Amino acid sequence: MTLQYISLALILLLAVWVVLVFNQHVGHRNRMREGWSGVEVQLKRRHDLIPRLVKAVSAYGHHERSTLEGVMEKRAGALAAKGAGEAADAERGLGEGVGNIIKVAEDYPDIKADAVFRDLMTELVATEDEIQYARRYYNGAVRELNNAIGVFPANIVAGIFGFKEGDFFEVEKATEREAPMVSLSVADED
Repeated sequence: MTLQYISLALILLLAVWVVLVFNQHVGHRNRMREGWSGVEVQLKRRHDLIPRLVKAVSAYGHHERSTLEGVMEKRAGALAAKGAGEAADAERGLGEGVGNIIKVAEDYPDIKADAVFRDLMTELVATEDEIQYARRYYNGAVRELNNAIGVFPANIVAGIFGFKEGDFFEVEKATEREAPMVSLSVADED
C-alpha cells in the first residue's frame, strides 16, 4: 500500500512539474510574440515614413529616380516579409536604401534646407531609436524562450508540446545598429 502512495505522489509531482514548465514556456512564447508585435509597430512607422521621404527628395533630385524607385521596391519587400528572419533580411536592404536617400540629400543643399525633409529626418532618427529598443526587447524575449526550452529536462516538455525556438531579429552590419545620420546644416555646404 505504501508503494502505491509513493508511486501516486511521484506521478502527481511529475504532473505538477510538467504543468509548471508548460506554463513557463507559454509565458516566454507570449513575451516573444509581444516583443515581435512591438518591432512590427516600429517597422510600420518606418515604412510609412519612407514614401514621404522619397517624395521630399524627388522634388529636388529628378535624376535620382532609380535610387528612389529602388527604395520603394525594398519597402514593398519589407512590407511583405514574414517572421523575424525574413524581416531582418528585408529591413537590411531597406536600411541601405534609406542610406542611399540620405546620400542623395547630402548632394542637394536645397533638400537639407527644406523644413519637410528636416522634420522627416528627425522623425526617422526617432523611429530608428524605437526600432532598436523594440528589437532589443524582442531579442531578449527570444533568448529567454530559447534558454527555457533548451535546458534539460524542460526540453522534454518543450518537445512533447511542440515549442520551437524563436528567431532573433539581428543586424549584421555595425552601421545598421546606428540611426541614419545626416547633416542638416546648409552652412556645411559653403
